[in-house]
Amino acid sequence: MSTRQQLKALAAARRGVIVPGAFNALSARVIADAGFEAIYITGAGVTNMWFGMPDQGFMGLAEIADHTARIRDAVELPLIVDADTGFGNALNVYHTVRTLERAGADCIQLEDQVAPKRCGHFAGKDVIALDEAVGKIKAAVDARRDPDLLIMARTDAAATQGFDAAVERAQRFAEAGADILFVEAVTTADEVRALPRRLAAPQLVNMVIGGKTPIVGAEELKDLGYGFVLYANAALQGAVAGMQRVLGALQQAGRVDEDPTLVVPFAERQRLVDKPRWDELEGRYAR
Repeated sequence: MSTRQQLKALAAARRGVIVPGAFNALSARVIADAGFEAIYITGAGVTNMWFGMPDQGFMGLAEIADHTARIRDAVELPLIVDADTGFGNALNVYHTVRTLERAGADCIQLEDQVAPKRCGHFAGKDVIALDEAVGKIKAAVDARRDPDLLIMARTDAAATQGFDAAVERAQRFAEAGADILFVEAVTTADEVRALPRRLAAPQLVNMVIGGKTPIVGAEELKDLGYGFVLYANAALQGAVAGMQRVLGALQQAGRVDEDPTLVVPFAERQRLVDKPRWDELEGRYAR
């Protein structure tokens, strides 16, 4: 199966597949090497790591398309790509889907926030009118060339209009052709448990470490019938903690040795970037 067909099968299985977020090609390689089944290319992570800025609408289409293409070259896992609001109106969404499909996305996530968007777990969000949001999902569905490309529709309405309104929006997005639904930033475990009963389409649930949604174990989420369990920035937060730890040790001791509790060994770093394969290619073409 193609990676798009693989992702479609994972969604249909509804077995709570854990999907970590990648913010660059190396983080995607680490996720693939750990044995996960799919990767989420995180807009927040790209914004944080690429610009050193918060997730408040600073990322554009060019940046996420470039990261998608690089990650597509680095790994063979299905890729869910965070396309924020689609970077404009329905016509911009159409262009965004064409661009990210060409870059190698297997699923494109679009949300219904007012631009400039912000992290789903920040205060101050608002959503566009429902009819406009539905039109953008219809444009995304129409834009895809490959029928196996998936469209994920996210709503942030729970924060401003309440849980029932968010469910209603998600249902309208499914009727517009969205393949996967994502109700962002619900605030209680009861709401997490209710969504799979309220919505028929496969769903993703977002477990944000330190965010508004209570953390629920993947096994329970699988039993509830979620398709995907997203940890969009767990790797990023772990990477930052690791950088702070090793730099603190360097500052205190004035040196850092190859201590596996502080740094990945030099040889492991080379393995993760596939240096043996490049060495083999170099030898092949030097003959």
